[in-house]
Amino acid sequence: MNNVVMIGLGYIGLPTAALIANNNIQVHGVDINPAVVDTINEGKIHIVEPSLDEAVAKAVSRGFLKASTTPILADTYIVVVPTPFKAKNEPDISFVESATKSIIPLLKEGDLYIIESTSPIGTTEKMMTLIYANRPDLEGKLFIAYCPERVLPGNVMHELVHNDRVIGGVDNVSTQKAIAFYSQFVKGDLHQTNARTAEMCKLTENSSRDVQIAFANELSLICDKADINVWELIRLANKHPRVNILQPGCGVGGHCIAVDPYFIVADYPLESQIIGKAREINNYKSFWCAEKVKTAKLEFQLKHGKKASVAIMGLAFKPNIDDLRESPAKYIAQKILQDSHDDFCFIVEPNITDHKVFKLTNYKEAAQKADIIVFLVAHNEFKNLDIEESKIVLDFCGVSNLR
Repeated sequence: MNNVVMIGLGYIGLPTAALIANNNIQVHGVDINPAVVDTINEGKIHIVEPSLDEAVAKAVSRGFLKASTTPILADTYIVVVPTPFKAKNEPDISFVESATKSIIPLLKEGDLYIIESTSPIGTTEKMMTLIYANRPDLEGKLFIAYCPERVLPGNVMHELVHNDRVIGGVDNVSTQKAIAFYSQFVKGDLHQTNARTAEMCKLTENSSRDVQIAFANELSLICDKADINVWELIRLANKHPRVNILQPGCGVGGHCIAVDPYFIVADYPLESQIIGKAREINNYKSFWCAEKVKTAKLEFQLKHGKKASVAIMGLAFKPNIDDLRESPAKYIAQKILQDSHDDFCFIVEPNITDHKVFKLTNYKEAAQKADIIVFLVAHNEFKNLDIEESKIVLDFCGVSNLR
């Protein structure tokens, strides 16, 4: 395993590339965005992730990590590109397919091809068919496997090393080849299976989380109507030795939990009743939050004879990161702005410096000036805010209970 091509240098691809490179393996990173490529080649990063800046700077300075917009000859090719969904929540594997097509002319006997992108069941086999249709000379001479990541944003560099991995090849020799590769830099256990099971394992993990969050979010809807503090309720219920209810929020976001369940529902709609319903509940929670803000604004105007200014606290899909992908907070902010007309809104996201749609405000300034404060994400900055008692606070993420 002399060198690696990493296709996709985003939230997973870049940390993985840096980790591999810092284990003295030559890595050639590929990204379609020239600005990303230039940033990495300067030893800098374009995303927020603890310790990633140091890892990239070290890998680039030592000459083990380089980036470009096109792949080169290598021994191992790893695909870590987005897999969004199309209309009707159908998964879109066109990025995986495009990445695979880009390396087909470069492949040679004995190469290892790995997909890490979250994918519908059967994607690895489809890519194998695509490769061999274009390169029949290589049929049966490549090692092809699927190995999904299972890391938590904000702790990626640690978890890439220490988390267990599930590795599934299209055949046993491919599985063993992939295990040998990952064993060079992963300290967690490497669990072998087949490609289809590995693909389903990734979808199952995130669907399970989505269902658990949906239960908490459904409880929050019930408790709001029943005039019960949901945070206290969950804290007390969790005192049971076999109960572990998660915390509710304003929905579910991120490129995994908010998306992956659809990969199952799209292919198995009749069988995935709970999984599908959990998606509906978590999506509805975001709509419900936006409606609660709308109601609070109307009540304020009736009481005070003027329109309320609103502070929207947080845009990321989870606390203390800069990732806005599929963020329910972003959706809610957009809904509030659409309904605001001439009202004044302060948009707050302390983990980014600017946004192409939202004009950002400092969180302390927003909390001071707004009539209604809407907590959507439990960022650390929000936990010790000094808020006047006269303010109306809508806390959808439990910040008030974390102080």
